[in-house]
Amino acid sequence: MRAPRQLFRSVALGGSAALAVAGAFGPVATTATSVAVAAVSVHPIPAVTGHILKGTLATPPTNTFCLTNFGIHCYGPSQLATAYGLSPLFKHGITGRGRTIAVVDSFGSPTIANDLHVFDTTFGLQDPQLQVIQPAGPVPTYDPTNADMVGWAQETTLDVEYAHVFAPDAKILVVATPVAETEGVTGFPEIVQAENYVINHHLADVISQSFGATEQTFPTKQSLLDLRSAFFNAALHGVTVLGSSGDAGATDAVLDGSANYPFAVNSWPSSDPLVTSVGGTQLTLDDNGNRLSPDVVWNDGYGAGGGGLSTVFSRPFFQNRVSSVVGTQRGTPDISMTAAVDGGCIVYYSFGGASVGYHIFGGTSEASPIFAGLVADAAQLRGRSLGNINPALYSMQHEPFHGGIVDVTSGDNSFDGVTGYPALPGYDLSSGLGTVNAAPFVASLAWSAGFHFWSGTN
Repeated sequence: MRAPRQLFRSVALGGSAALAVAGAFGPVATTATSVAVAAVSVHPIPAVTGHILKGTLATPPTNTFCLTNFGIHCYGPSQLATAYGLSPLFKHGITGRGRTIAVVDSFGSPTIANDLHVFDTTFGLQDPQLQVIQPAGPVPTYDPTNADMVGWAQETTLDVEYAHVFAPDAKILVVATPVAETEGVTGFPEIVQAENYVINHHLADVISQSFGATEQTFPTKQSLLDLRSAFFNAALHGVTVLGSSGDAGATDAVLDGSANYPFAVNSWPSSDPLVTSVGGTQLTLDDNGNRLSPDVVWNDGYGAGGGGLSTVFSRPFFQNRVSSVVGTQRGTPDISMTAAVDGGCIVYYSFGGASVGYHIFGGTSEASPIFAGLVADAAQLRGRSLGNINPALYSMQHEPFHGGIVDVTSGDNSFDGVTGYPALPGYDLSSGLGTVNAAPFVASLAWSAGFHFWSGTN
């Protein structure tokens, strides 16, 4: 599991605060007579999931409030729905109904049902069917003084709330595992066991994984390859598997999580050809969610979208068309969604050990569950799960109007002194194929995936 530097800026609201909610994704207005902003502190946390937290608020903020008080943009469900064009899907009943998104997280969150309900009430959403399972064994009792457990509870909440935003009628299955995934092998045997259980019992259409370990932190290449059984199983059973591409640009964490490698690396499971790697972009929106400029590769000083070449996997057949970019190796990401901290999403949680309220999160941990929601929407439209969608994605780029894929041509993912990869026309190693316009993308994915049900594999 990657161990990003997590940034905390606490904000206490004093005096009167006003909250207005109107309809699904209704406008939320926050005002305050006094605001106290604590100094920013940056500190490494040894085993935290791939997300970056900035800000704690008693009531959900507007974008303008975040700009004024934090110096960053922040977006709620309504802004992201507008930015990605979800309205045409929802108007036609494409909401993920009848499909299930599994989010896999160590430990889970002790308050996820309550927190999702508060989030839905705040933003005018209906609660979905939510289930929590522990197929790899019971998770330890939640300890609010344990930074790992707090971090994973944050991650679980982010995953659930934003998968739900993009597929509001899909069932959400939280798959909690009893051992924290860190770097290298640790935690992955339990994740593999849990994912195989989900697949064997036909419990989900798409699995979102907001975690990863640098390929170089595994003791041997074979020790990594020995952990792939769930991905083969998913491909055979038509289950889509996603993985966050990372938050440290072209580099990623060393084994103890204390620093990043001083050269370009990649992380697994994002690098696996049987996984769709979801990278990060930065959106610049107004308060209503309208774009003020085209999306760029996420690289805002807090983190950068992971991407690069695998040292474990050779180029899969679906990347043959982009061999001029990836050469002989597997390249990541495949697709990108919003992940910037400057443009973070608003999350609510109430578990102990962390400030209760609304928080701003960035990281490709946001991008993966958001994209999982779109996959669930496409599965509903198709009438079944889609399996490994990578071959479909790379074919969609060559369809009329690019199958709803929107090229990202600005920015790069250089980070922490490691030179990364620039965004280019077409496929690149910082944004993949690009980002999406949701309605045409979902329609195209539902159609294209029907012709690419079995991926083949390395």
